[in-house]
This record gives sequence, C-alpha cells and structure tokens, in this order.
Amino acid sequence: MEQPQEVEDEEYERVYQRVAAVDVAKASGVVCTRVPDEDRPGRRKMHVWTVTATMGAVTELGDHLRCEGIEVVTLESTSDYWRIWYVVLEAAGLTVQLVNARAVKNVPGRAKTDKKDAAWLAKLTERGMLRPSFVPPCDIRRLRDYTRLRAGLVHDRTRQWARLEKLLERALIKISAVASTLDTQSVRAMLEALIAGQRNPTVLADLAIGRMRAKRKELAEALDGRFEDHHAELARILLDQIDALTRQVNALDERISELIAQIPAAWGVDADGTTGPEAGRGPDAAVLPAVARLDEITGCGITAAAAIIAEIGLDMTVFGTPGRLVSWAKRCPQTRQSGQKAGAGKAAKGNPWLNGILGEIAASASRTDTFLGERYRRLARRRGKRKALAAIARSILVIIFHLLAGPAARFRDLGPGYYDNRISRERKINNHVRQLQALGLNVTIEEAA
Repeated sequence: MEQPQEVEDEEYERVYQRVAAVDVAKASGVVCTRVPDEDRPGRRKMHVWTVTATMGAVTELGDHLRCEGIEVVTLESTSDYWRIWYVVLEAAGLTVQLVNARAVKNVPGRAKTDKKDAAWLAKLTERGMLRPSFVPPCDIRRLRDYTRLRAGLVHDRTRQWARLEKLLERALIKISAVASTLDTQSVRAMLEALIAGQRNPTVLADLAIGRMRAKRKELAEALDGRFEDHHAELARILLDQIDALTRQVNALDERISELIAQIPAAWGVDADGTTGPEAGRGPDAAVLPAVARLDEITGCGITAAAAIIAEIGLDMTVFGTPGRLVSWAKRCPQTRQSGQKAGAGKAAKGNPWLNGILGEIAASASRTDTFLGERYRRLARRRGKRKALAAIARSILVIIFHLLAGPAARFRDLGPGYYDNRISRERKINNHVRQLQALGLNVTIEEAA
C-alpha cells in the first residue's frame, strides 16, 4: 500500500470565525453573516437580510460589519455589479475577497434562492474553501480603466480604416493593393485630393512621397476608378472619425504615462540611490522604471508595457511564483488526472486583455533574430505556428514576472545561437545522420584532416 503523504494546506485554506457573504444582484444584494452564538457555545448564529446597491446603504453595511468584527467578506463575481460592494467595503477597512461564480455553486437538488445562495457562500467562506480572485489595488485599477479604453479606441479606429478601404473598393479605387496600409502620408494626401475634387490619376500619383514615388505608375492605375461626390462625402466623415480617435488615443497615452509616474513601485533608482518619477533613466541607473524594464523585452514596447502593468500590477508577491502567474493567466494546460489516467486538458480562457497583449508581443518577437525568435521557429517546425506562439507568450510572461519581482533585474537576450551552443557535437552529428538516413541514404562518418 502506498504510504500516506502529508500535504500542506494553502494559505487561503483556513477557518474564519466571523464571516459575511453577499449574493450580488444589479440593484441589491443579499447579505449573510455567520458568527459564534454567545448563548449556545459551539454553535453558529446566522443573519440574512437584503441591502440595496447604493453608496449610502453599502456604506452603512460596512460600518455594521466592522462593528460585528467580521474577518472577511466574500462577494460573488457577478458582471460588474460587485464593484460598488468591493470598493465601499474595502474603503471601510474590511477584508474583501471576490470569488468566481463557478466555485460557489450550491449543491444540486436543493432549492435555489438568493438567501440560500448567500448562506451557502458564507458557509464556504468560514471553512476556507474558496480561492479569491485577483483584484489589483486602486491605483492599478485606475490605470487599467485608461489602458482598456485606449485598446477599445484603437480597435474602433481600425474598424474605421476597414470601412474606408471598403468605400474605396466600391469607388473602384484599388490603392490598398499597392500601398501596404492606408495610414501613410502619401495615401492620406491622395485621399484628401480625391475629396477636394481631383480625379486625374496621374496628378494623384504624383502626390506620393518617399519610397512610394517608385510606385507612381502602379498608383496611377490603382487610382483610375469612379470616385464620385457621395464617395468623397463619406470618406470625409470616416477620416474625421479616424482623426478624432487618434487625438483621443494620444491624450490617453499622455494620461497613462502620468498615472504610472504617480505609482512609487514603478519608479526607478539612480546610481546614488535617488528615487522618484524621473529617476532611473540615466545610463548608470541602479534600477530602471518598471515600464523601461519591460520595454527591453523583445517585441514589447512602452504601450504594451503599460498595459501589462495595468493587468497584473507591480506586486508579484500576490502570485508568488512564475508558474502561478502563468496559471492565473491561463497560459498553460489544465491538469486532468483520475486513477491511472493522467493528461493535460485544454487551457481555459484567461484575461482577454492580457492574452491579447502577450499575443501581439509574441508575434513581434517571432519575426526577430533573437532567442525568442529562434525558439518560436524551433517549436513551429515541430508543433505548428499556433502552439509555438502560445509557448512564446508563456515565456514572455515568465520574463515579465522576474523583471517585476526583482526591480534590479534586466532583460538580456540569450541570442539566436543559444540552443546550438548548448547542444553537444555528438548530438548534432546524430541528428544530421538520422535525417539523412530517413531519406534512404547510408551515412559514413569520417573526421576531416
């Protein structure tokens, strides 16, 4: 018989004596408290009541729970309705934990009401059977609102460019087949001339600047269409929307930089130990600012670095290890084991904002002559491009953890020859011999003079 092994409980698996839980709805919430019964030692006393989801009512609830000596309050993650409860109760000095709705489902076969759900949530809380979700601190949540809005506006601007391209296709203008993108100075000048009434394709093609001037003949052929007055009116509307979105995105970029500069954990440190919003930018800096450290990662820029900080924060002690951060982001397969069967399930859906950023960084890094680029190409040959990109995104997330966990750490590219330098000479020879033998050839090894 297999010997029993001692398993250490996780930090969240502890028993609370005085707990509260809120079954959250849109306009109200059912509150349940469970505390020791002073009249009956060893027994529990439970109260259930309904509180409206308003600032005044939730603030009054926070004062009541604090007077009751509640140790922890549990909220069910229901849409965005939980936010008023979390923010107000947290400001009241209470320890609040947010839990996934899938982890608090009631026992099947029992009646389901809001009061029973709140009581069940309180019972799970007092037994320490819930794993709280990650909720960043207030300053990171504020930064996240700006970065997510910026991502949404960039997405809207991309949609407007797509609409403009379809409009040009309907006008028989094939400029998108010659220019790689419509967002260039040359194409913008041609569009403005078309809107102003110019229809001569040769005159329009002469507006090209830079490397586009070498394509004037192709541009003249592409601009020979049927661009009418109503096309010009619609194009003007789309370009005005694109310009407005661009101004808003630029304003958000400035605001995001200001918010990050207000977070002390994101500051750098100069060589003399001085810290502050402008510290750590010199060549001899002891610690780079958090955005600058992430900016050194292959494929990552300042905008992506700020978005990453907004999604995972700057305090890596919340996750503890790189593996837990990867697991939280759902960048690894799930473990599936039953009896003698063990395998890996599909990765679940994680934070879509973080996964989108990691995907963009991984795609950029895959096209570089660096360690990450070479790692992508090696994996793509064996596992396919999609799985290779997922693996690169996971590696980038591990790098991000170490850079944020150790402020003095710096990113250092291992180089594209890292794998070849670590593989022994005999192993390289054997790999090449097997490849030749797979082609039906007899191989004889002879040392060169």
